[in-house]
Amino acid sequence: MLRFLIRRTLGAAVILLIISALVFVLFYAAPRDPARIACGKVCTPETLALVKKNLGIDHPLPVQYWDWLKGLFVGRDYTSFGHCDAPCLGYSFQNREPVLNTILDRFPATISLALGSSAVFLVFGIGTGMLAAVKQGKTLDKVASSASLIASSMQIYVVGVFATYLFVDQLHWLDRANYTPFTSDPAGWAKGLLVPWLVLSLIFTANYTRMTRSQMVESLSEDYVRTARAKGLSRRTVFFRFAWRGAMGPIVTIFGLDLGTLLGGAIITEQTFSIQGLGRLSVKAVSTNDLPMLLGVVLVAAAAIVVFNIVVDAVYALIDPRVRLA
Repeated sequence: MLRFLIRRTLGAAVILLIISALVFVLFYAAPRDPARIACGKVCTPETLALVKKNLGIDHPLPVQYWDWLKGLFVGRDYTSFGHCDAPCLGYSFQNREPVLNTILDRFPATISLALGSSAVFLVFGIGTGMLAAVKQGKTLDKVASSASLIASSMQIYVVGVFATYLFVDQLHWLDRANYTPFTSDPAGWAKGLLVPWLVLSLIFTANYTRMTRSQMVESLSEDYVRTARAKGLSRRTVFFRFAWRGAMGPIVTIFGLDLGTLLGGAIITEQTFSIQGLGRLSVKAVSTNDLPMLLGVVLVAAAAIVVFNIVVDAVYALIDPRVRLA
């Protein structure tokens, strides 16, 4: 198992390297020149050359990528910014601030959004799916299946606007979405993110309800579950010790991918509720041709997905003994 995880970690490093190289190349395929944007309306060739030198884009593309990659491990020297300590993701073309500092400043909002919504859709999605599997073919099962199908067809930007209008502006039941640091005001942190949590978890809850129901129905029909029943074990023991544990494998896999994606930046949710997280930061970086910021956000998002894939592999060994034996 340890060798497997080491191989996955090395493979993850290669994947991140490839992703960063692709983003670098695709950025330079864009028609807009970041140096000309930063130069302003009155831009002479001399000024343009100076701006490129200050931004660190006056060298050929392979040299620029190598300098950026080297900065991650040993730091980097800039003409106008001085030395950037490792891990150096460069300086933003727009605000001239270190990319790493900006990402670390925005990351808590994205983490809060991801973890809070994950807690909601795991509890309600898995719980509803388990109940639907137990009541297979009955009214509860039909209602849960129909509701999950409808919810999975909804869009966050539509539900978000409607929820804000109804529960915030009209009924005044909930507070308007905003991010308050947990360390400064835990209650304000929860109140400000409650609406985004509920809206973001709506679609995920529907998906996990359908997935949990299908996996539990399949697991309950397995031979080892029927054998456990024949031995006279209680219904609770059969359900949780055998059927539930056997059905969790695919759910853990999907949850690892979903959580990694959310930590990389829930773009639509952050845009809908004006939450200053990694999602909005990436949108702004694309619209302003801010290569260092875009690379930094993409690298963080890719790293989150890759890391949680590795964590899922480790969790599999805890859930399914066959993985440990293999």
